[in-house]
Formats: sequence, C-alpha cells, structure tokens
Amino acid sequence: MNFKNVTVAGSGVLGYQIAFQTAFHGFKVSVYDINDEVLGKAKAKFAELSECYKRDLNASQAQLDNTFNNLSYHSNLAEAVQDADLVIEAVPEDVAIKTAFYNQLREVAPAKTVFATNTSTLLPSQFRDLTGRPEKFLALHFANMIWVNNMAEIMGHDTTDKQVFDDLVQFAKAIGMVALPIYKEQPGHLLNSMLVPFLISALDLWVREVSQPESIDRAWMKSFGSPKGPFAILDIIGINTVYNVAKLHAETNPLMHPLMQKLENEFIQPGHLGMSTGKGFYTYPNPAYDAADFLK
Repeated sequence: MNFKNVTVAGSGVLGYQIAFQTAFHGFKVSVYDINDEVLGKAKAKFAELSECYKRDLNASQAQLDNTFNNLSYHSNLAEAVQDADLVIEAVPEDVAIKTAFYNQLREVAPAKTVFATNTSTLLPSQFRDLTGRPEKFLALHFANMIWVNNMAEIMGHDTTDKQVFDDLVQFAKAIGMVALPIYKEQPGHLLNSMLVPFLISALDLWVREVSQPESIDRAWMKSFGSPKGPFAILDIIGINTVYNVAKLHAETNPLMHPLMQKLENEFIQPGHLGMSTGKGFYTYPNPAYDAADFLK
C-alpha cells in the first residue's frame, strides 16, 4: 500500500469525520470543499470532534496536535489533489452532483491517484466510466461516528484491479477500521442493505401517522436493548441524506413521494437537518432518547 497523501472531497456529515480519522492515524489529508466558508465550518467541526476523541478514545493532546498538523484545506480541486495517492469522495448522495464532480476530478488528478466513493446507496459501476481510471475506482463506505463505529466497507466492480481492492482493505485497517470486503456489487453495501429497509419502515409509520417518533424509537430500544431507535439514527445520518436517498427511490417506489413532501416541509425547508444542525426529530445536544427516563 503506497497511500501517504489522501484527499477527502466533501466536508459534510461523513466527509469531515473521514478526514479527521485519517489524519489522526498519521496520513497527510487535504480537505476539499466548494468554498472557504464551508471549509471554515469544517474547521469548527474538527475542534468539536477533537473533544469526542479525548472522551471516547482517550486521545492525548499530542495526538490531536499532530492530527491538526496533518490537515490542510483547499477550495481549489486541482490544488487539493496535486499530490494525492487516494481521493475519497464524500460529496452529497446525488447522481448529478457526483457526476459533475468526477467530470472535474478526472481532469486534474495525477495518473497515480486511486478514487474511492463513500456512496451509501449507489454503485461504483454507475460512475466508473466518468473517472478515466475504472481499474482504480471503487467504493469505500464508512458508518457515522466513525471513531467509535469504526467499520469500512470496501466494494469494487467487475473491472476494479484486485491489487487496488486489497490496498484499500489495508488502508481501512491502517486508519483504525474493521475492514469489511464485499466481493459483489450490492446497492447499500452490507450495512445499508439492512439499515435502509429498517429506517423506511419506521418512516412509513410516521408518515401514515400510526405513531410518533419517540414511541417508535422506544418500541425498538426497549425490545432489543438498542441504545438508539430509528429516528435517532436518522438524525445522526442527516435528514438531507435521507431525503436524497428517498429521491433516488422515488421513481420505483411511490411510497417515497409523501415521505419526501413531509421531510421537505417539516425539516429541509426550515433547516432542521438532524444532529448536525441541533434539531431534527430530536433537539441537540441533549436529545430526549439519552435521558434516563426515556424508556420509563
């Protein structure tokens, strides 16, 4: 594995976590996003994330200082990728946005650079022809709260080079992940193939006004001893991501249309996008599901 310089494209819900985790484990990381204002928000999130690493991983100040020294910030894509051995794409889960990004990336990235998409529901084969290097393109998907939910799914397509695939497995381990190789393309990889139907079933109960999010979460948490229910998970994922996934399935699943309308009216338009904005189905930083009496 020859990855030393890594570019993370997109500093949203997962992008900034991937960048910080990678820098924490000693890699030089260039953080790319569309403008300096968005990058400024990422820097603020890194400061918050460092406190999580202290609390959950017992990270030392020296480790965190080194992490910040490994991070650089760029709003010019060509500058961000000029030395990249690996680009991890974490732009929004929208086909048009990803297509535009790869059309730009292939023109400025060095020939050596491996491209990995963090897509949660799309297939790498949908974008491989856009990359200009299909043999060096595959999916590398992470779970939210990457520093504690430390799993990474590695999924190629039928023309991904086996050595590149194996290198990504080793890279995932090198940044502290439990590596989960996937040998056949599967929409949703492993995790979301199980998680998305679960979350959609919970959303369907809410859209049809069968019950409220708190009761649905309590039903799940109490029955299975889970620390979080589906609506808490949706807040962590980000409601904009949920909306984009619903939009992807709307053509084949008419149940998505009332869900999209309700999400747009009650969450997207007012900017209540979940944990990242301080309000979603719950209010943060002290959501009701963390209260000692939530299950009483």
